[in-house]
This record gives sequence, structure tokens and C-alpha cells, in this order.
Amino acid sequence: MRVVKYFLLLCLPCVASAAAFRDGEIFTYRVAFAIFGHAGDIIIEAHDQISGGVELMSVITDTKSRGIVRGLYAFDNKAGVVIEKATGRMLHAKESGADPKRTTDTEISFDYKTRTAKYTDNVRPERTAEIPIPEGDPVDLINALVQTRDWNLKPGDKRDLLVQFGRDFYPLTIKAERYEDVRTPFGTFKTLLLVPRMEKDPKGLFKKGGQVKVWISQDASNLPVKMQLKLNFGSATLLLSNYKKR
Repeated sequence: MRVVKYFLLLCLPCVASAAAFRDGEIFTYRVAFAIFGHAGDIIIEAHDQISGGVELMSVITDTKSRGIVRGLYAFDNKAGVVIEKATGRMLHAKESGADPKRTTDTEISFDYKTRTAKYTDNVRPERTAEIPIPEGDPVDLINALVQTRDWNLKPGDKRDLLVQFGRDFYPLTIKAERYEDVRTPFGTFKTLLLVPRMEKDPKGLFKKGGQVKVWISQDASNLPVKMQLKLNFGSATLLLSNYKKR
């Protein structure tokens, strides 16, 4: 069950730039793990909003384990993020939830004038800190993958990104590998397989030999229809089970 928790946490907060998600989009993903074809669900909703005359995008991600897996490991998590649409910069992200072992209640705010991020952990206050923002505009890993829907990549192409995960920032290279047909509960798609790598000084799951993949549909919607995390103790897969735009 450890890999399921790791994947669900990896997907949160599912931060979006203005380019990654569209107003009114709702993605539903089915989480599969080992023999469990439906270990949990992840629902991502994106909505435009205006505050103080500034156009923003709000993205809410709701994650729950389900079925037999929930009986063994009850996991609930909700995350929200606010993006400035004009720049695509994330301004604030918040995550809260619980599992059998711990409660989560964190938030992070970004100040691009001072190039610092204020990370606050309300459950473990000793982890609260101000963190310097490296050069570039950070995104989270899943958002980095979703952004590729607008990149028009071809096999062999690659692109660098600065990725934020918790209190850390990682420089990643996302490479387009090949075209593949992918079957999901929402349909069968021709897709482009993308693989992010840390090519220098790997950290976190990349240092431990972990691998993340995403499959982007090659049609007008360019939907991220499948995502996968592999670790040395197991793997988990997200399959698109529903999509709609209000």
C-alpha cells in the first residue's frame, strides 16, 4: 500500500498553469495498484476566477482510496492552488488530509519579487520554513506532465522544467519517447509517451530508481489519459475514467 500513498501524494497539490488546464474542466482518474484495479479515485477541477481585478485560475484536487483498499488504508486528501493567469505562476497552494498514520495540513506561498517561498506545516511546525526559489517558475510534477498537452512534442523532443514537490525544487527534463495506443475506462487513444528524468544529481524518487510516465492523447483535446509511477516496491497507474468541461 505504500506505493499507492506515494502516488496519491505525488499528485497533490495538482498545480496548474493557465496553459495546463481549461476553465470548467473536470478530470476523473481511476487509481490501480497490483491486483487492485480500482484502489482509489482522483478528481481534478479547474475554474477561472477574478480577485482584485486579477484573473486567476483555481484548481481543486480531491483524492480518496476506495473499496477493499479503503478498508485496509483509508486515505483522504484535498488540495487547492491559485494561479495568476497572465503569468502562469502559482501564487498559493494548500493541502489537507489524513490517513491511518498521520494528518496533513500544509500550504506554500510564492513571492517572486524576493524569490522566496513560505512553506507552512500546521501539523509539524518544525518543518515550516522560508525557501529560496531557484531560477525559473516552479510547477509540480503532475502539472508539468499535464502542461505537455500544449507543447506539440514529437518522439525524441525534450524540454526542461523546474518542479516543486513539498519543500524541494527539482530541475527535470521531460522527454517524448514514442507513440502508443492506450485503453482507459474513458476510451482508447493514440498517445505520446512522455518520461521525466533528473539528468543531474537525482533526488527523491529519481535517486531511488523510481520512474514516472504520462501518456498524452494525440487528438484535439490532448488529454493526459494515463500516468504511472514505478518504485522498487511496486507500481501504481492512473487511468482517465471520465472527462467533461462545463
